[in-house]
Amino acid sequence: MATARGSSTWVRGTRREVQGVAPRNAHQELLHMISEYRSGLNIQPLSDKDRIQNNVITICVRKRPLNRKEAVDVITIPSENQVIVHEPKTKVDLTKYLENHLFKFDYAFDETCSNEMVYRYSAQPLVNTIFEGGLATCFAYGQTGSGKTHTMGGTFTGKNQDFRKGIYAMTAVDVFKLATSSKYRHLDFVISSSFFEIYSGEVFDLLNNKQRLRILEDGHQEVQVVGLAEKIVCSTDDVLKLIQKGHQQRSSGRTSVNSHSSRSHAVFQIYLRTNKNMEKVYGKFSLIDLAGNERGADTSSEDRQTRIESAEINKSLLALKECIRALGRKGAHLPFRVSKLTQVLRDSFIGPNSRTCMIVMVSPGVGSCENTLNTLRYGNRVKELKGGSLQTNTISDEGEDDRSKFLNENGMTSEKSKLQQPISQQELAKEDLLRNHKKTIELLLESYKKGAELLRMTDEVDYDQEAYCENWEELLDNMATFLAMSKQLATDYRQKYFNRRRTQSYRKK
Repeated sequence: MATARGSSTWVRGTRREVQGVAPRNAHQELLHMISEYRSGLNIQPLSDKDRIQNNVITICVRKRPLNRKEAVDVITIPSENQVIVHEPKTKVDLTKYLENHLFKFDYAFDETCSNEMVYRYSAQPLVNTIFEGGLATCFAYGQTGSGKTHTMGGTFTGKNQDFRKGIYAMTAVDVFKLATSSKYRHLDFVISSSFFEIYSGEVFDLLNNKQRLRILEDGHQEVQVVGLAEKIVCSTDDVLKLIQKGHQQRSSGRTSVNSHSSRSHAVFQIYLRTNKNMEKVYGKFSLIDLAGNERGADTSSEDRQTRIESAEINKSLLALKECIRALGRKGAHLPFRVSKLTQVLRDSFIGPNSRTCMIVMVSPGVGSCENTLNTLRYGNRVKELKGGSLQTNTISDEGEDDRSKFLNENGMTSEKSKLQQPISQQELAKEDLLRNHKKTIELLLESYKKGAELLRMTDEVDYDQEAYCENWEELLDNMATFLAMSKQLATDYRQKYFNRRRTQSYRKK
């Protein structure tokens, strides 16, 4: 059942049909098929005795337990690095079967794994990086409600969160241990932290009353978050207080998937400086709880603000994926300007000693099956890197030194390098456009149904005309707002498409 590292495949020959069984409902039938499939597996989950890998980029997946609203668990983790998603399907003759999708990553954590276990294999191996003058980045990605904040911020008991049991705090504990160890004590490190969020394309300081911040480049072409509060911390307790304060300030909202969904990317950073040189950052660890990715079906019926938030979130997640993939391609162009998220993390992508860990969070319920597959495919694409060694990346459109290095390494002329950006932009716009196209169709179908219901309402002799008008106006307003946004995306794509045509025409000349 093994596949190439980071690959995904449909396990052929595993369409299991139920014959001679008459389950009382569809859920029981699905449970029976999954149980039958699992009975043929030799399940050996990850344990704390498994080897810790030393990768430039580590991709792992974590499955959360079923909640009370979920009836059937469609995810199986048979080994320390494999995940199987059991997708229910129906044939033309209405026979039901399973399509079993196999994914392979560096690590796979089942629902019994604790935050401590996840930390051991994800963020902990990166701590040494910042003591070697490098940049470490660990982030949780997944559908809203899949357990990202539980993993990064700390475990929940009801509505109460224990911040000591999150990856933020665990990382801080190890940073203080190493800073006072015999190996590094002589460097006399000063440790500090910051906590900010990126919400709807804007940056806000979670430790300074959500003050809006600006992102600029200094004279050394390093990205600076202007005005960001950076607090010196002397103990883990100091860090816990900052984490708690930041979480209280973070933007959240209600979605169709989660009644208390984080609608922003939260970035907690730990900095190392030496007492001799407080002006320069010696090492930095960025720990990120990303906003939840959602399908169009999850947001098409939401209000305008939620749809705008979702569009911005998906745009930034796409840009993040492209930047991470470029880490493994020498001299690759990094599209960091596409979103605020990738702008503030730019130094993590281009540093000579950068290491990254992505924790892919998945929900096990059958209702999340499509989103779970999309989430795993996202992680899969991130893993598709060339070579295993760390590459130094450059930004092709910044500074003569970076430009010359990029051209020399890729055997390109200056004119050719200028033609690369429109293609990259067109690909990003294309993904946004196609995703929006699907959402638009879903919205139009839903609006058609609602409009038809309103029209039937007028068949009654004494129907409420005022209520009819209000509902019809609201439906038209929602459609107009969404269609205007969709039209803008189409316009952006058309402009980038013609940019590409001009590029191709130039090349032919």
